[in-house]
Amino acid sequence: MNVDPRQQGARPNASEGGSAAGFRFAFVVSRFNESVTERLLEGGLDALRKAGAREGDVEVFHVPGAFEIPLVAKRLVALGSFDAIVCVGAVIRGETPHFDFICEGVSRGVMEVSLQSGTPVIFGVLTTDTPEQAMERAGLKTHKGREAALAAVEMANLLRRLK
Repeated sequence: MNVDPRQQGARPNASEGGSAAGFRFAFVVSRFNESVTERLLEGGLDALRKAGAREGDVEVFHVPGAFEIPLVAKRLVALGSFDAIVCVGAVIRGETPHFDFICEGVSRGVMEVSLQSGTPVIFGVLTTDTPEQAMERAGLKTHKGREAALAAVEMANLLRRLK
């Protein structure tokens, strides 16, 4: 009997998510904190290209801010045209509780769209204390846009296998 090493506790690396070929992806990108979100988008698009996605199989939709992401993700799922949706944004803490409300709303909204639809809707929204932390996560130290895109590829492959 062949046992997948991941089932024995080994951690898979990002390249084990499979190929993006034959899948359609959408990005929902917040324009707020655009210097961060465009870096997240570019890293995500690059990851999909390297994973085998064709240019025509990826569409990008911009929204004003992170709070608007779940609504557009829900509409995209309803179209039935996409195998996975990657949501990227950047919410940076300010001096008021606004940060907490936005973070709670967008994270819950993205999760609900994914669970209710059965379509992978990937949460690639940064929630940081400072602009510097956001830039670090948008490619200076790690690349959360790339990670979100690879999660979308892995989930699309996994769900196809589970059909």
